[in-house]
Amino acid sequence: MNLYPLGKALSTGFAKTTFRLEVHGKEHVPKTGGVLLCCNHKSNLDPVILGVGCPREVRYMAKEELFKAPAGKWLMESLKVIPVKRGQSDKLALRKGLAVLQEGEVYGMFPEGTRSKTGELGEGLGGAGFFALRSNAAIVPSAVIGDYRMFGKLKLAFGPPISFESAREEKLSSKEATELIMSKISALIEQYKE
Repeated sequence: MNLYPLGKALSTGFAKTTFRLEVHGKEHVPKTGGVLLCCNHKSNLDPVILGVGCPREVRYMAKEELFKAPAGKWLMESLKVIPVKRGQSDKLALRKGLAVLQEGEVYGMFPEGTRSKTGELGEGLGGAGFFALRSNAAIVPSAVIGDYRMFGKLKLAFGPPISFESAREEKLSSKEATELIMSKISALIEQYKE
């Protein structure tokens, strides 16, 4: 059972009324093929906002603890979320993430790995770079801009896909590739902040 369409419909109404969500740059998300969607991470609501704004269904990775309770497991599996072991290299989760991209789906990632405690963009980990270098997916930077305040204004921006041809030729490390992605996310935040 795929709960995604229902969840998206309900979440869209919530985001637009509660946070007055504005979405910019949807045209930068390719209509077909694998897409690695990389976004800053400010709140537990970021995956919801990214899912609302993206014109395609987004798959995510989430900490395996969310799968422990039967209800949580049912919800995560209904939304096709991939469990990941935190604090260690989870090779099975990495293989599953690559498979999502190879199957032509959209994979949403938060390169910082955890929520920013200050709201400022943090340092990216190597995971996003790993997927960018080892797949032929379009790498689309995105950013949540603004605060999650009731009836405030929240923006979600998508940037043009990042070309990774030269990065692959230069044999960049996963960390260096992530830094490239983070620089594009930072530029989006600057472009759309008020």
